[in-house]
This record gives sequence, C-alpha cells and structure tokens, in this order.
Amino acid sequence: MAYDEKTAERVRNLLSIRSDVVEKKLMGGLCFMVNGAMCCSVSSRGGLLVRVGAQAQEPMLGDPHVRPMEMAGRTMTGFVRVIPEGYRTEAALAKWIQLGVDFVETLGGEKRRRRSQRDLPNRRRIR
Repeated sequence: MAYDEKTAERVRNLLSIRSDVVEKKLMGGLCFMVNGAMCCSVSSRGGLLVRVGAQAQEPMLGDPHVRPMEMAGRTMTGFVRVIPEGYRTEAALAKWIQLGVDFVETLGGEKRRRRSQRDLPNRRRIR
C-alpha cells in the first residue's frame, strides 16, 4: 500500500517555507527530514507519524486521534501515529507538523555519521 499522496502534498506545502527539508521514502511511507533529522512521515499504513520526543509522547496518547507508533511489534519511543481524523483540517495538520519541527530543532542540527571501527585511529578491530 502506498502512502496518501494528498496528505504528502499538504505536508509538503506546510514545510515549503523551510530550506532544510528533504523528502525520503522510508519505512513504507514518505518521510520528511528537517535539518537532517526525521520530523514526520506520511505512513503507508495510514495516518501521519510525528516525532515528538519521549517526554511529550505519553501526554499526547490521551488525544483520541493519537496512537503509539509501532514497528515490528515494538512501540517506538518519541513517535506518535495520528489517524487521518486528527489532521483533517489544515490547522490541525499544521499543529502536528509544527510539533515535529519543534522537537527536531531541539536536536541541534545535522546528525553526524557514526564512525566505523575502521575509521577510528589507534583502535583494533575485535572479532
């Protein structure tokens, strides 16, 4: 199942004022990266995934339109799934996207690439 193109276009329009947004097809949906970090994703399983952070996740689960984000039977910390009824209006969608952007901006910029053991000086590789 493909992600909802109309929702993707709505998200794209909301984020179009930023110059640091990149779209990537990930996790069966269309992910929107802001400053190198995942902000939100239009899911192929329906709904919108929003990165809100671990502290904000629990209180948001009280919203009737919010579910925990589950992947491979595991609840993902710091992410919520918003069902389509929760972002039917432009104002509601803008609220969720802004929550994702606000959290990503607390992360402090582009994520650094993790260095492999081979890249680390004076380190022996242990087998």
